[in-house]
Amino acid sequence: MLITLKNILDIAESKNMAVAAFNVTSLEGILAVIEAAQEEDTPVILQFANIAHGKYIPLETIGKVMVMMADESKVPVCVHLDHGDNFDEIKRALDLGFTSVMYDGSALPFSENVANTRYVTSLANEYGASIEAELGAMGAEGDNENILGEYTDPEAAKLFVGETGIDALAASFGTVHGIYKSEPKLDFERIEKIRESTGIPVVMHGGSGISDADFRKCIDCGVRKINFYTYAAKYAGDAVRQMVESTSGNIYSHDILVSLRQSMIKTYKDAIRIFKNRQSF
Repeated sequence: MLITLKNILDIAESKNMAVAAFNVTSLEGILAVIEAAQEEDTPVILQFANIAHGKYIPLETIGKVMVMMADESKVPVCVHLDHGDNFDEIKRALDLGFTSVMYDGSALPFSENVANTRYVTSLANEYGASIEAELGAMGAEGDNENILGEYTDPEAAKLFVGETGIDALAASFGTVHGIYKSEPKLDFERIEKIRESTGIPVVMHGGSGISDADFRKCIDCGVRKINFYTYAAKYAGDAVRQMVESTSGNIYSHDILVSLRQSMIKTYKDAIRIFKNRQSF
């Protein structure tokens, strides 16, 4: 069942949980997400970060499969463009049938971010799709030294949301993309203030590597969407390594794909269970 980001976040809000948003880069990843969600009987978000993963597979190729499999799923699925940074890419995703897009203008001056996000909001509205945007700055992969001055300011967030009409806000409060070098220090009070000031769901980027307890605390503070990719990819790579090391005979590509998918299903199910925040469907 294909639904919008706004609708899936409404479900999350009603149950005080967060929806898992899994980036995919292959058919195996899509299959793993859908299977995990159906086994857990829980809504999920399939997303593609073209800016990071377009080098592995074209948006037009994987996007069609994402939309088709989401539509055929037994549970609600949102298909989302992650970190869209230009209008052409965002329109291409909407033309493919994506039910949500993210415009990432976080590196731009505030006024330019507002203007661009407002345009993307109007474009998404034409397609009946939802929109996520970002305010604040998160560290890059492998760098967990965030600067407090780059964290999302709750009052600026209130102004940003009021002027853009977005459905969800990606905020910076201590997470980073990629592998953490040390234990992250999250600003839970900031999440609460952002949620209170904006009145819309908060999105956590850089969700891999956070403890279960901190995930649940973030959810209780107002996070309703959690992006998760790096550790699922790492664990799947580890599974392939273990398979290769334990195999004395031939290693076939199809066996590698099965190993990848099985690992990802387990990781995704574990994440979904945590993000459900002890809620049941």
